[in-house]
Amino acid sequence: MNIGFFTDSYFPGIDGVTYTIQSWRDRLESRGHDVYVVYPESSHDPDDHEIPVPSLPNPFYRQYRLPTFRRLSTLPDLDVVHCHGPASTGLMGLRYAKRYGATSVYTHHTPVEDYFVQGLKSERLASVVGRAYVAYENRFLNAFDCVTASTSRIRRDVEPYRLPVGIEMDRFRPQENARVTATATDGGPTAVDAPVVGYSGRMTRKKNVDEILRLADRLPEVRFELVGEGPVRGDLEADAPGNVRFHDFLPREELPDFYAALDVFVTASTCDTLGLSTLEANACGTPVAAADVAPFDETIGPENGARFAFGDLDEMERAVRDCLDGDRDTRGAVERFSVEQTVDELESIYGVTA
Repeated sequence: MNIGFFTDSYFPGIDGVTYTIQSWRDRLESRGHDVYVVYPESSHDPDDHEIPVPSLPNPFYRQYRLPTFRRLSTLPDLDVVHCHGPASTGLMGLRYAKRYGATSVYTHHTPVEDYFVQGLKSERLASVVGRAYVAYENRFLNAFDCVTASTSRIRRDVEPYRLPVGIEMDRFRPQENARVTATATDGGPTAVDAPVVGYSGRMTRKKNVDEILRLADRLPEVRFELVGEGPVRGDLEADAPGNVRFHDFLPREELPDFYAALDVFVTASTCDTLGLSTLEANACGTPVAAADVAPFDETIGPENGARFAFGDLDEMERAVRDCLDGDRDTRGAVERFSVEQTVDELESIYGVTA
């Protein structure tokens, strides 16, 4: 089967969408399918199955580029069009499916409207634009044969097929002697055996990494290791207490060591659709303290971590200490999210709707 992934987010940018596409592609190809990735042209060096679309710089977020146009006739013959974003490349995929009669599938990864305030700098304007955007995306999604989402709640007027993006359980597993190098900042803990709390992900407003800094200020005896990049990172670093260290995004192969070296993974994000990094940390044996909001109210519980009321620092500290003191089989708790099961279901979707 020839499958086309159409995405507005791809390498060299690093996020959950990019890694999901890579993981799904690898496994589908190992099962005998040909998978082509259509993406915005960038500094990434494409292989024979990666098809760049001419693109422009994004003035609002440098990590993402704005694709322009590529003739449909230049694309390979596809049995399935699987779109991973609602912008230009996704529209191209939908047009291809309609013109050539290919099966059309869309995966909802990100509530894009939650990020408008980052670029527009106005809550009121972001709210107005967000409502218009959601209306557009509702029409867009209803044009597909199937819409999938990691959870059942996506704030869209469609009935999604629940399909978690999936954890690479063979990659993310407990590691022997994993360690994050001790922070040596004055005023912060320098003992290698100090508890380590960490985070990995984009640094945008709705990820609420500033809440983690509030906790770090309250817990000077704990080391905080934060991995990620994004438009608010500079402000976060400027406000960080001495027991916090920032890292750029890590190569995929280094993430299992990072997760396994943590005593607790913490997130206060209010914009995740699954929170893949939290489940990857669980697969590496690390409990997760997460805000009691969607999707974590479905994915994080006593068996793999603890939840806290968003914005309540006392609750956040309680959840982290609960994770530090507990003994959980976190890997066993997330085996149901294995990417192998996800790809089994993907093949079924492609076949059932073909």
